[in-house]
Amino acid sequence: MSAQLNQHLGKKLRLRRTSLGLTQTQVAQAINVTFQQIQKYEKGTNGVSSARLLQLSSFLKVPIKYFFEDYQDFSTSEDINNSSKDINYSFILRIFNDLEPQQKEKLIEVLRDNKNIKKAI
Repeated sequence: MSAQLNQHLGKKLRLRRTSLGLTQTQVAQAINVTFQQIQKYEKGTNGVSSARLLQLSSFLKVPIKYFFEDYQDFSTSEDINNSSKDINYSFILRIFNDLEPQQKEKLIEVLRDNKNIKKAI
């Protein structure tokens, strides 16, 4: 079970890091580890200590609970596929919430137009 948790935490770390446009080196320097250690965290090869998780949450500006969102301690292969879809949905929702109101309206307009185009085809 801990390997599964390590992989989940790693995915969440990579998701947040890339959404902020940060490199593994930048994150590593911020928490005083090597970029190889960040690679190992992201792959789930190494576990993240509670102290490191606190440093990461502070640097990446997310609450600690962010890393545990969507975690299921028991999953079938189908659940794992659904979990990655849920993580992607969470990522998209976070990005959407960070948009300005005008940007949100434009995006919704584009999505509606795309839906109407598909119906016409």
